[in-house]
Amino acid sequence: MSIYLDSAIVAEAQAAKELGWVKGITTNPTLLAKSDLPVETTLKRLTQLTTGPVFYQLMSSDFDEMLAEGRAAFDIIGKQTVLKIPASMVGFQVVAALFGEISCAVTGIYSASQAAVAKEAGAKYAIAYVNRATKLLGDGIALVKQMSSVVAGSNTEIMAASIKSPEEAVASLQAGAQHLTLPLAMLQAMTTHELSLQTIDEFNKNGRGLWVSCHLEIGQ
Repeated sequence: MSIYLDSAIVAEAQAAKELGWVKGITTNPTLLAKSDLPVETTLKRLTQLTTGPVFYQLMSSDFDEMLAEGRAAFDIIGKQTVLKIPASMVGFQVVAALFGEISCAVTGIYSASQAAVAKEAGAKYAIAYVNRATKLLGDGIALVKQMSSVVAGSNTEIMAASIKSPEEAVASLQAGAQHLTLPLAMLQAMTTHELSLQTIDEFNKNGRGLWVSCHLEIGQ
């Protein structure tokens, strides 16, 4: 399992790097539009802030233009590149054409049949928009489970995106997602629970350790 930052803001990528357990960065055209930097500069900066994959989503819709855009992204990002390719007939053709050349993720999947085609085309990842699928289809977690069943035993792995709560993140993993991509605020929310904070506070008030002992002895 890997957890990724879903952002194109350099400061957020730096914060995610400092967490120490975030394995890569996913972007999309909407996220890149929020950056104050040119797209190429943003991608270069993000690549410098992680040793893991950096996902870039194609905006072209023509087969040849998609191939050219994907290769241009690879020239910028290098071996860390994962191309996010929308789930469409031409999109699956592009995935198949780039198989063995550049790692690809099929994004915007809303059916298990699309996940099956992603697998056959050679996609490394199949991405489900969980919360959005719940709004549009009724049950995004069920979609993840169906996709997971279809790609089981293959080299295609499920990534859950559009996650709005830690509970939804965990449910996605339980349904078979191998990866999560989350905004910075959600990454931070995954680390905390009010009972954990309460327990920490109790230990700090009533306990004793090396750091506290050292300061007590200095004070004496």
